[in-house]
Amino acid sequence: MEAIDHLRNNIINQLLTISDPEYLSAIYKIVKQSTVQKEVVQLSEEQVVMLQSSETDIENGDLITQSELNKNDLEWLNGQ
Repeated sequence: MEAIDHLRNNIINQLLTISDPEYLSAIYKIVKQSTVQKEVVQLSEEQVVMLQSSETDIENGDLITQSELNKNDLEWLNGQ
């Protein structure tokens, strides 16, 4: 946390030396866009069903490893 505070203070100190309004405006836009906003995502009925199906698969142990998935993908691609 200390490193973040130090970095933030260094950025603030540098900003205080900038007098070009266009440059400051560009920096402001970047900072404003990077602000984290909590946004609630509304899922469609189909998405909810897919998530529930995934949970059921996990509970039932119907799983596949990433390496198995990659192997299956390669086999499928080679068969095309």
